[in-house]
Formats: sequence, structure tokens, C-alpha cells
Amino acid sequence: MSDDAAPWLIVGLGNPGPEYAGNRHNIGFMVADLLAERIGGKFKAHKARAQVVEGRMGPPGPANRRVVLAKPMSFMNLSGGPVTALRDFYKVPLERIVAVHDELDIDYPTLRLKLGGGDNGHNGLKSMTKSMGADYHRVRCGIGRPPGRMQVADFVLKDFSSTERKELDWFVDRAADAVECLVAEGLERAQSAYNG
Repeated sequence: MSDDAAPWLIVGLGNPGPEYAGNRHNIGFMVADLLAERIGGKFKAHKARAQVVEGRMGPPGPANRRVVLAKPMSFMNLSGGPVTALRDFYKVPLERIVAVHDELDIDYPTLRLKLGGGDNGHNGLKSMTKSMGADYHRVRCGIGRPPGRMQVADFVLKDFSSTERKELDWFVDRAADAVECLVAEGLERAQSAYNG
């Protein structure tokens, strides 16, 4: 199969289970859910310990791309296993993998897109990079730093505050737009349109 025929693999990072659904750490799942809605698909269990939706994204014509949306059903710090299994199953080149995740070093609600780089202490990225290298795309959804002396782990596993929730739908919507732009038009175009 030529690389051109390979789909894009868009991975929303998060923790499975209803008790985590509204957490800051689960913004990747929120974006994946919205993208699934947009392409008219429903998540189904995949043997790679993930839920997936297959479909097409982007405008009709040459920019219309095959995509696989995925939510790993391992916990965040084990995301690399399911993502690598999906990569192998769908024969996706590394540069067509997009991780959508929360980012502490970026203010809420700011987006930044990039290719490759470090994991910045993010356990989901750490696990993915360990499994397959760092040269995949990232859509980084800023959540800001914890207030006062709150531990990072406590902060990311808390739901968005009532103030943050006022902008959350807009933020998730914008992140989904950025993923679509990245897939259809490439990184530079997406960065100039969405990087905050």
C-alpha cells in the first residue's frame, strides 16, 4: 500500500471510564468525540484495546482524507501500546499520526500544533514516544498550570472549573477544526490558523 493510501490516525488521549470523562486530562477524548460526530461515526471496540471510528475528513476532492479516530482504552500512561497496535493494523506512517492532548505549559484555552518534540512530562505522550518515536503530530490543548500548591496529578484529574466550562465547547470545537485543517491542508497552514 502506498503511503498516499494510508489513513491518518487521530488519537484523542484520555482515561477510560465515566469518572474521568470531564477531567482536564480527557480533553483529547472530548475532541475525538466531536470529530466522530462530525464525520457521522460511532466509536466501536477494536482488538487493539481502543475504540475507533473510521471515516473521511476534509472537503470533497483531493484534500478529502481517510481517517481513523481512536481513543485508547488503556490508562493514559499506557497509551503507546494501543496506538502502536492501531498504527500497525492500519499501516499508518508516523507522520500521519496526530495526538490530541492536554498541555500544562500553555494557557487555557490556547491551542498549539507541532510535529515531534519532547513529552513535557505528559504520560500519554511519554508512552507513545517510547513505543514508536517522537515524530508524530500533536494538537496541544492548553489547560494552564495548577493554582497555588495543587499537585499536577490532582489538577489534571479534576473536571474543568465552572469558569473554564463556559469556554470548553468553543475550545473543543476549535481543536477539532485544527485537526481537520492539519489533515486536509498540512501543518503550516494549521499552525498559522490555530496556534495561539
